[in-house]
Amino acid sequence: MTPTDPATNKITKTDEEWRAELGPERYAILRQAATERAFSGAYTYSKEPGTYRCGACNAALFTSDTKYDSGSGWPSFTEPTNTAAVELVDDHSHGMTRTEVRCARCGSHLGHVFPDGPGPTGERYCMNSLALHLDTP
Repeated sequence: MTPTDPATNKITKTDEEWRAELGPERYAILRQAATERAFSGAYTYSKEPGTYRCGACNAALFTSDTKYDSGSGWPSFTEPTNTAAVELVDDHSHGMTRTEVRCARCGSHLGHVFPDGPGPTGERYCMNSLALHLDTP
């Protein structure tokens, strides 16, 4: 059974446990903040209804109602299901400043958020398909 902190519902696992559970591709993205190639992900063009969950801990993160085609090559959403579902972290890697999006429950890397999205939020949550799985009704 996975240990959780009852006060925060956060999941704690060792690096070895994550590596064994996720497999190499998901591990690289979720735990090492890698990025899948643009236009290569399973959810880039998906229009199926449902809830997009964390690929590591199954936390509900985004719904298909907020998904849109940004043309960026990655699944994009205007907002998370709940702002508490994600953590936003300053990312200064690769010689640029961005805002990394992590799962608030397990700390896994999901993608980045940019201030160029449509609608009332003006945000584009640009996620890796391998960081998610779609739970359909």
